[in-house]
Amino acid sequence: MAPELAQPEKVNVLIVGQMGRLAYEALLFALSFRRNITNNRFRLFVAEPRPGPKWNTDPAIRPEPLREMITAQGATIVPFESVHFGRDYPYGNKIEALFALPKGEPFVFFDTDTLVTGDLGDVPFDFSKPSASLRVEGTWPQIELYGPGYTDIWKSLYDRFGLDFESSLDLDQPDEYWRRYLYFNAGFFYFSCPHVFGTSFLEMALSIRADPPRELVCQQLTPWLDQIALPLVIHKFGGGRDALPEGYLDGKTTVHYRNMPLLYARESDAVVDLLEDISAPNPVKRLLKDYEPFKRMIYQNRGHKVRALFDRDHLPSREQPIRQKIKKNGFWMV
Repeated sequence: MAPELAQPEKVNVLIVGQMGRLAYEALLFALSFRRNITNNRFRLFVAEPRPGPKWNTDPAIRPEPLREMITAQGATIVPFESVHFGRDYPYGNKIEALFALPKGEPFVFFDTDTLVTGDLGDVPFDFSKPSASLRVEGTWPQIELYGPGYTDIWKSLYDRFGLDFESSLDLDQPDEYWRRYLYFNAGFFYFSCPHVFGTSFLEMALSIRADPPRELVCQQLTPWLDQIALPLVIHKFGGGRDALPEGYLDGKTTVHYRNMPLLYARESDAVVDLLEDISAPNPVKRLLKDYEPFKRMIYQNRGHKVRALFDRDHLPSREQPIRQKIKKNGFWMV
């Protein structure tokens, strides 16, 4: 049996919050975090972009009672500068927000549309070996007829940054099948230092955006840029697809629900019960009802109408058919 990993005294958990959807999702995340985290080693930070030229409006979390309710759950709101991304590529928030965390302390980043469903203290993190979410479909690259294949496209990126391509491959998967190549959803990722990780993440993303290898000529970089750079960063620091045992994140400890219709369509009864329990108190309800998808799905019972459309023991393997069925029945909201 492998020896237990020594766990760090502090772990910083990071999400991004700003005006609109992310502010309301941040409150749900904070409520679920407070409900399930029993170990005070884990500290929640909500990174908030500062206003500036990369935003056409002030992105601060508001209204003020919503902001106060988030901090009442024990979260610390920390500002960060949008130097390279901002409104034109908000997915870049997760890269620039890393620099708002303390240097040299391990971190876990989560997309804000996530619920904490168990105790993060039970997750056997090895922060020296980063990893990210494998709840992912083959969204990038999209192979074009007569264009470069998966191997040529991914190898060009590894070569760009001086990384060993061959050691990133899953040789149990067939050649030119997307799962053979290191690819993650950026819904969570972790490492021993946010500034070290963030520096490489930023440099790689900016390099790919400004001067993509010629093998990427047929490929869309938006909105996939973060997920193109992420496996390169993880591979650079010695992590990979097997760095974290299955069943914890995107499993019994966290759920990346993406939006309310999908949560009700495919997540377990326990997740729905948690959602409805933490959102039930009147002070919380008064705030969350201001966001239309939460009002309709949680408080006006549309979520259970979505739920009745699906057999969760026999869900489609891909997300698109689930989305299409929800839309066909008039329940899609984002």
